[in-house]
Amino acid sequence: MPTLICDCNKTMPLQAQRLGAALGEELPLHSSLCRREAPAFQQAIRGGAEVVVACTQEKKLFAELGTQTEGAVSPVRFVNIRETGGWSRDAREATPKLAALLAAARLPEPEPVPTVTYKSSGRLLIIGRLDDAERAAALVEDVLDVTLFTQGGAGAQERRYPVLGGRLDGLTGWLGAFQLAWTPANPIDLDLCTRCNACVAACPESAIGLDYQIDLARCTGHRACVKACEAVGAIDFNRESEPQTESFDLVLDLRGQPAFAQHAPPQGYFHWDGRDLRTLLKLRELVGEFDKPRFFVYKQKLCAHSRNEQVGCNACVEICSAQAIASEKSRQQIKVNPNLCVGCGACTTVCPTGALTYAYPRAAEQGLKLRTLLATYLQAGGRDGTLLLHSQEKGQALVEALGRSARLGQAHGVPANVIPVALFHTASTGVDLWLSAIAYGASQVVVLVTGEEAPQYLEGLKAQMAVAQAILHGLGYTGTHLELLHADAPAALDAGLRSLAQTRQLLPRQPARFAVAPEKRGTLEMALDHLIEQAPQRPESIALPPAGSPFGSIAVDKDRCTLCMSCVSACPASALQDNPQLPQLRFIEKNCVQCGLCAGTCPEDAITLQPRLLLTPQRREARVLNETKPYACVRCSKPFGTLKAIEAMLGKLAGHSMFQGAALERLKMCGDCRVIDIYSAENESKITHL
Repeated sequence: MPTLICDCNKTMPLQAQRLGAALGEELPLHSSLCRREAPAFQQAIRGGAEVVVACTQEKKLFAELGTQTEGAVSPVRFVNIRETGGWSRDAREATPKLAALLAAARLPEPEPVPTVTYKSSGRLLIIGRLDDAERAAALVEDVLDVTLFTQGGAGAQERRYPVLGGRLDGLTGWLGAFQLAWTPANPIDLDLCTRCNACVAACPESAIGLDYQIDLARCTGHRACVKACEAVGAIDFNRESEPQTESFDLVLDLRGQPAFAQHAPPQGYFHWDGRDLRTLLKLRELVGEFDKPRFFVYKQKLCAHSRNEQVGCNACVEICSAQAIASEKSRQQIKVNPNLCVGCGACTTVCPTGALTYAYPRAAEQGLKLRTLLATYLQAGGRDGTLLLHSQEKGQALVEALGRSARLGQAHGVPANVIPVALFHTASTGVDLWLSAIAYGASQVVVLVTGEEAPQYLEGLKAQMAVAQAILHGLGYTGTHLELLHADAPAALDAGLRSLAQTRQLLPRQPARFAVAPEKRGTLEMALDHLIEQAPQRPESIALPPAGSPFGSIAVDKDRCTLCMSCVSACPASALQDNPQLPQLRFIEKNCVQCGLCAGTCPEDAITLQPRLLLTPQRREARVLNETKPYACVRCSKPFGTLKAIEAMLGKLAGHSMFQGAALERLKMCGDCRVIDIYSAENESKITHL
């Protein structure tokens, strides 16, 4: 795979020989690849193999050159090494980082994922004051089919658009499938109204506005408007208001309070302040058929959300900023609406079991990228490598702005040991990939947040980082390995990145080489095994924060527990198990995800969660949490329950009128003997006697 590097008019001190040695390729150094030396690019793209171009500024120009080059058949990838390090003040020390970025650019493209399709024919609903809505409609009517829903105001005399009015009962849906529910609870029928203004002039209370709706609070019942509208018949105070529904593809909401309160509203819905014209430009483009990735994969059998209509883990439902995830506890699962999902991945980050996994890209592909970056960085002589995870939009723009500021001498720039990694969304990675990165040799994993994230995302990321950091500190890896970096301007990002160098982190002696597994728990186990193997200290267990911990034990109050085994049937991870041979409650700590279903299901309130990471071999072994003697049938001596459970049942039912004498004695028998005793008793009433 040919790689083309350019020092951008000698503004970057690129060391072509060292970069080539790290990549195993001879790299000629260019200074004007997009202009005078463009023939080198044209020659490379004739070879058929994929070509990596270390420039993102001139992607459009290179694409045009490709179309004009005869025999050009090579796919081209672009990678930014200029703003990400080549323009920083310590650019001469950034060769290992630049080699890592180039190596990652050579990785195969992620496998395709299923898509979600939206279809829009351009039916737009504008909600707001009639005059404001008409002004907005005039800017898009040439490409969109506009309907207005009046919220007061004064409309134009000319009727240019259909107008709905009344009480807005609800708005649901997404791009291409919005459903408006409203009740025309006003005496004036806007479909019949001719805007002749006779009613406005006739009303003695001035209760009728130029939105042609009657303010019923001001109307005193003169009905002069009805007489004035007699020829048209648009006003009827006795009309029954029946709920109405209508479908739209797009919604433009001009009201102060948006229809959707969540941080990430449905695609196709826009809340507009009337000033930013980019909103209207986006609206104009939303006609046709659109595809987006299906960002998630859900495996119900791994889900710890609910059992027997008891809710355990609710982390994904609570963190979703698009309200795309709902509980279906009757079916022991959650339900994700792919049309509402915006691909943030926060649900997969907080999921303790891996029932929800991120698919764009998949964890294995993301893990391969991190491993390639860090392995190349270390092999090229880099030290104390820090991964800076940022979003592809605002985060990337901030990194690039910092690079330009550094070039102008206004900032330090991205440090030589900081490797920027663009993510679709910063909430899409969690403790499994973070700990894997530390095992691969990263000194720190820093997540850049820029204010575009939902507040619950930050809380979720903090909780996950607290768990990961507690594990690392417990193993003796000193320093701060995980950090949220808040920045909304280049200067703030510059200061934040420079402050990272003030602390030192202890790391594993040897970097790991394992591949990230498709399942979250599998990746966590491999990362932990490597970190534990090389840990400076190995305590018996590490206490973890209760919020967001995916590991832990449970404590059972033996005085309360009757070994009813309700917790066993509720456990989604097979951490709790019974013993078919003996009345025992057994526990495999490695499997526990701290979902709390066992504690919520236990009728005796005998179970308490204990977030921790056990480091002894017993973590993988079944251990007995509680046991008791079996209770033997008083008739055939066959064990059929536990001593504590039968005694508890006898104690509760002994005073009941239905369980006296022989009936109480039958509670001490197994199911077979109970039936035999009933049919053999001479004083029992039988159905055949009736």
